[in-house]
Amino acid sequence: MGVVKKYQNPAGGLNAAGRAHFNRTTGSNLKPPAPNPKTDKDAGRRASFCARMSGMKAKNTSAKTANDPDSRINKSLRAWNCN
Repeated sequence: MGVVKKYQNPAGGLNAAGRAHFNRTTGSNLKPPAPNPKTDKDAGRRASFCARMSGMKAKNTSAKTANDPDSRINKSLRAWNCN
């Protein structure tokens, strides 16, 4: 399965409508990406995201997907400046 196309940000991750939909339906509190964090809290959130998603990329993707610059996981990692 995956995220509905209208909720995907073309650059990676979710757009504002996607975050709002997810928050509404699950009761969570997703925030926008923090590629250049201004606070220590955002810096920690970015570090956590980068570590988590890099691990997912290593374990849960095929070699083809891992090397594809247009894959959703690589777009998300770029959007968060996780390189």
